[in-house]
Amino acid sequence: MENMVNIFLMGKKYSVPANLTIMTAMEYAGYELKRGCGCRNGFCGACATIYRIKGDTELHACLACQTKVEENMYIATLPFFPLVKKVYDINEIKPTEQIMMQLYPEIYACIGCNACTKACTQELNVMQYIAYAQRGEYEKCAEESFDCVMCGVCSSRCPAGISHPQVAMLARRLNGKYLAPGCGHLEDRVREINNGTFEELIEALMQKPIDEMRELYNNRDIEK
Repeated sequence: MENMVNIFLMGKKYSVPANLTIMTAMEYAGYELKRGCGCRNGFCGACATIYRIKGDTELHACLACQTKVEENMYIATLPFFPLVKKVYDINEIKPTEQIMMQLYPEIYACIGCNACTKACTQELNVMQYIAYAQRGEYEKCAEESFDCVMCGVCSSRCPAGISHPQVAMLARRLNGKYLAPGCGHLEDRVREINNGTFEELIEALMQKPIDEMRELYNNRDIEK
């Protein structure tokens, strides 16, 4: 077969088509993926993976669904990163600098190495949003971290032990709860949904094929 590459999955050698992603290459090799596969489109962060190319000293991190295989790629997937997740009641805390110091004091041990940013699978400026969190600038932290998929790769490279995705989640929750402007029409729509106004419409949408739903979504009316 042409255009095949040799890869190593958890230490075992396989020959797979060169146009596959790591995830599809694993399935080609016979692995049945029940965990760590998620959405398959890079939005859920479930398929965090580490790899090294033979002859290269650098260890890389990626999402398996987004990254194509390479010749002599040594691959190991990770089910999740055990991030520190503090328990809090969003109704009981306030968007002050002190709350971040109380819940995630490790962010103030950041040494500015930028390893988190370099490792980010979404190419976010992770170190910058941590700096915003340190200063209590939660609106900026929420905006900078908005596309985080919480894969945890950034935290795996952090010498200060920061759980960056959880810090960002707290900032976004504080911003949404206390700082962002209210959205009256959204509140009205949620109320209508809770009252059952759109049940027939939702049932009809659920019966449509994916392509038709995608077309409806891409051509929807967007409020200014």
